[in-house]
Amino acid sequence: MAGVGETSETRFAGESSSRVVNTGSFRDEDSSHRQVTHFGGGSRNTSPIGRVGSRNTSPSRQKVVKTKPRGLDEETVATFSKAIHPDVQMEDNIWAMLPEDLLNEILARVPPFMIFRLRSVCKRWNSILQDNGFLKFHSQVPSHGPCLLTFWKNSQTLQCSVFSLPLKQWYRIPFTFLPHWAFWLVGSSGGLVSFSGVDGSTFKTLVCNPLTQTWRTLPSMHYNQQRQLMLVVDRLDRSFKIIATSDIYGDKTLPTEVYDSKLDCWSLHQIMPAVNLCSSKMAFCDSRLYLETLSPLGLMMYRLDTGYWEHIPAKFPRSMLDGYLVAGTQKRLFLVGRIGLYCTLQSMRIWELDHAKVLWVEISRMPPRYFRSLLRLAAERFECFGQDNLICFTSWNQGKALLYDVDKKVWSWIAGCALQSCNSQACFYEPRFDASIH
Repeated sequence: MAGVGETSETRFAGESSSRVVNTGSFRDEDSSHRQVTHFGGGSRNTSPIGRVGSRNTSPSRQKVVKTKPRGLDEETVATFSKAIHPDVQMEDNIWAMLPEDLLNEILARVPPFMIFRLRSVCKRWNSILQDNGFLKFHSQVPSHGPCLLTFWKNSQTLQCSVFSLPLKQWYRIPFTFLPHWAFWLVGSSGGLVSFSGVDGSTFKTLVCNPLTQTWRTLPSMHYNQQRQLMLVVDRLDRSFKIIATSDIYGDKTLPTEVYDSKLDCWSLHQIMPAVNLCSSKMAFCDSRLYLETLSPLGLMMYRLDTGYWEHIPAKFPRSMLDGYLVAGTQKRLFLVGRIGLYCTLQSMRIWELDHAKVLWVEISRMPPRYFRSLLRLAAERFECFGQDNLICFTSWNQGKALLYDVDKKVWSWIAGCALQSCNSQACFYEPRFDASIH
């Protein structure tokens, strides 16, 4: 399937050239090598016959100039010169003789979405997800990388698709194991995904691991009302917490509640001292939860270690129509919003909070061609969320998703985005087998 189409022309040329080499055909490799040689040799005629009246430049005296083809980088040119060898088939008895620890370490480095295909090889690999040795090695290897998870309900059936940014591939994950009341996507952290919903007259919350297809319902909160929730996973401590702030309908009299998976219960904390919330979107950064508020103007910050709220008087940029808080790495907090009028003259901008000066500093703007393609109407709705200095923009009407890398300053489309309807919900997701729901 189609992957992320980056704006960098050099990378596009390198990827298109590598497709020719990866076909595995000796003919394609030879023809491509001849093409590289043709571009590198140039079109200058240095033979004495071709240039009448010029001095004799024999082949022994010609100066050889080595150049690389236009549009190809060094890595791609070097790839053309490599010989392609046929795949070596490993005998089955060799796999059977591998030590258990070595086999688990090899499988732990396989992308998580490929494990499901390998489970059909034999009974031993089919039970790999229940193997403590495999889970131990899996927890030690680097993360697969960020993925985009989209969730929606189709004819009362829960649907889920995951786009792997490293593999540039869409995968369908069955979500039929979840109860019917799981409707609102709370978020994802450390391999776990949380949902909330109303079962009859009771507001419920659950956590699940989409890869292992395990889930459980959390105990009821002290106040049975639909709340704004935030999931936070501590991988080192092998635990997670869920923070419940104000009521989703705007009731600020409810105390903040925090669920601790180690204690398996909710604890009551301070009431958020805010009169008017600017947006229901929250961001968790450096053990702190941030919300936008109009009264008092700025941000409300909840410290998870102390259980208290603090006000940050960071004024929003002028003429901002709608804004989203996005958490980055290393204590970085971003603000994404539209600037201008609802009728015309709009632009999308990204700011970063200067914690020392308590000021929003603009760091990037969405190019006009991307903005016009993402939001064709001036008042069109969009969503924004982020993880690891990656910011994703989604437009439900257009069914598109746009990705921005803050570190590389690169904008790219996520092709084939599975945004089915206005009821679709999306978030970043890190696939992990070792993420426990307990």
